[in-house]
Amino acid sequence: MKKEELGFETIQLGHGSGGLMTRDLLDKIIFKSFSNPYLDQKHDGSIININGRIAISTDSFVVSPIFFKGGNIGELAVNGTVNDVAMCGAMPKYLSLAFIVEEGLKVEDFAAIVNSIKKAADESGVQIITGDTKVVERGKGDKIFINTTGFGEVNPKAKIASVHIQNGDKILLNGFVAQHGMAIMSQREGLEFESTIVSDTTNLNFLVNDLINEFGDKIHLFRDPTRGGVASVLSEISQDIHKGVVIYEDKIPLEKQVAAACEILGLDPLYVANEGVFMVIVDASICDDVLNFMKKDPKGKNAAYIGEITQEHPGKVVMKSAIGGKRIVSPLIGEQLPRIC
Repeated sequence: MKKEELGFETIQLGHGSGGLMTRDLLDKIIFKSFSNPYLDQKHDGSIININGRIAISTDSFVVSPIFFKGGNIGELAVNGTVNDVAMCGAMPKYLSLAFIVEEGLKVEDFAAIVNSIKKAADESGVQIITGDTKVVERGKGDKIFINTTGFGEVNPKAKIASVHIQNGDKILLNGFVAQHGMAIMSQREGLEFESTIVSDTTNLNFLVNDLINEFGDKIHLFRDPTRGGVASVLSEISQDIHKGVVIYEDKIPLEKQVAAACEILGLDPLYVANEGVFMVIVDASICDDVLNFMKKDPKGKNAAYIGEITQEHPGKVVMKSAIGGKRIVSPLIGEQLPRIC
């Protein structure tokens, strides 16, 4: 394909943002080249039939710094992939694990990362069953990159797909947004804030599975707003289903320290990455029940209703402010926070 058809000549950092540039790259090259019924779902993973429904998801982790407040690249890799499998309505069981290590990485740092991977895998109930390790010359990498692929059995009660979303469906989040991205930013380049902000990286598979068991097919979609944040994920969903989304500014769960840090740096928390947050779109009839159910779980105690699906302004996300104003929430165009996962 020629650059004139693509609209860009080289790969930029923004192509890894999870926003509009990422979608452009995927649609014009990846999805076009490999189009098939599994990939065309454009979900966090795919479900296949091998003596039952299996969900598979793969991800690569290049976060900088590799150790940050609240975690490190190792547990982030496990939790991120576990959560992607869970978003498909599956309980993750197995992971593959591949390292690309730069010459010169301290052995004690590598051991600490491996130990964190072991701990996170045990807490998530998954086993590392295969993998690979490569070492590249000094200056050819950035300490360590990790690739993981997760496999899980789909819950028989799960019917998770955007085609099930209807007008009036409610949108919920399980907790505070923007904590992971701001934890990285607070540490990167020596930035300091009065209060410590820690990453929210954690496994979400058990809470997600409990929700499916309790509410079944009235749960229409799960998504984890990692790169590109809540805004980009909602924009993507809205465009895919050709329906509108309305969200309410005063209902977005945002911790005060994170809000202050975003204001200092001029960042919109809706575009900041999360690693312990999932979005769930549910039938309106169970909204309150789902919210109360999540709040009983430690990983859903700050759950909130933030908006709904509407027949108005299809393909667009509109935010309503506390004073009655409205604004379009567009997908992230470039890279707001590079190397956050």
